[in-house]
Amino acid sequence: MTEIVANFEIPYTAILNPEGQPIAPLPKIVNNSEIMGYLYRNMVLIRTFDKKAIALQRTGKLGTYAPKIGQEAIATIIGYLMQKEDVFIPYYRDYACQIQRGVRFSEILAFWGGDERGNHFQYNSHDLPMCVPIASQCLHAAGVAFAFKYRKQPRVAVVCIGDGGTSEGDFYEAMNVAGCWKLPLIIVINNNQWAISVSREQQTASQTLAQKAIAAGIHGLQVDGNDILALHEVFSSALEHARSGKGPILIEAISYRLSDHTTADDASRYQNKEEVEKAWLNEPMIRFKKFLETHHQWNETKELDLISECKKIVDNEVEVYLTTPRQPISSMFDFHYEKLPEYLILQRAIAIEEGSDA
Repeated sequence: MTEIVANFEIPYTAILNPEGQPIAPLPKIVNNSEIMGYLYRNMVLIRTFDKKAIALQRTGKLGTYAPKIGQEAIATIIGYLMQKEDVFIPYYRDYACQIQRGVRFSEILAFWGGDERGNHFQYNSHDLPMCVPIASQCLHAAGVAFAFKYRKQPRVAVVCIGDGGTSEGDFYEAMNVAGCWKLPLIIVINNNQWAISVSREQQTASQTLAQKAIAAGIHGLQVDGNDILALHEVFSSALEHARSGKGPILIEAISYRLSDHTTADDASRYQNKEEVEKAWLNEPMIRFKKFLETHHQWNETKELDLISECKKIVDNEVEVYLTTPRQPISSMFDFHYEKLPEYLILQRAIAIEEGSDA
């Protein structure tokens, strides 16, 4: 005898089409011009920062940098909706959320400039630092969420990961423990279609990335990651779900990486030119701008004023970064052990003697 013992569905949510026109009922939030303006401003600010950071790297003033271009809406909504007492566990492309939670652009630049003091956030000490190892942040997030549940606190841990990271064991292990213990955890997959040079189709045979949650007993869903209104609807519901003790949720946000993976990469070697051109027509900022023009009297004067404002903010933060005194080279030895082993004592002395510590 054969019978079906379980069936699953992956819901997909979208509200605006690429032209900024509604394809589903509009949420009440669209009636609030202040909120709409705030969300768009954050996206423009991040795009402005991205361009400046890339220019800094190209002129030798910054190390390798991971751009956010084309993916601004996802982290913008996360940062807007999370409560202050929640904890954000970012990966290396989540600036749009971080700056809303107190992280400064100068700190992000310091990190990419090789200065770990950039991860010691001045105005937010409980969010975790940016995670470069792929998927390990998911386990950190599960641990944070467990602490919330153990303490009976109505707080939520939110972690982000790229599509490539969903092929890592740490991702599955985190989901498994979160599902077993019904942890207040939201895992957001930024499915930008590329794990460096490996396309989404080459990474996994799974029809969706969201369905990877099924084996862990977690609710998985998809949302148009270029649609800021759909992201708001899905993420606000997910936060309520996790905060009320109903367990974790996995959100796959569909976007497209309109840049190199990092400034050490050349995406033109592997991305199809026609596909990229099509993706530019679907990107989140153009879509939202068109919606604001239709529904909130947004115009070119307001756009230029906003761009000017964002440039000033970014330029001021760049100045802070560039004028911050460099750490002595000896600092790379000073925070690993309570007592340095002999071989590191010797290396430290050599580094200082060679004058690098001046």
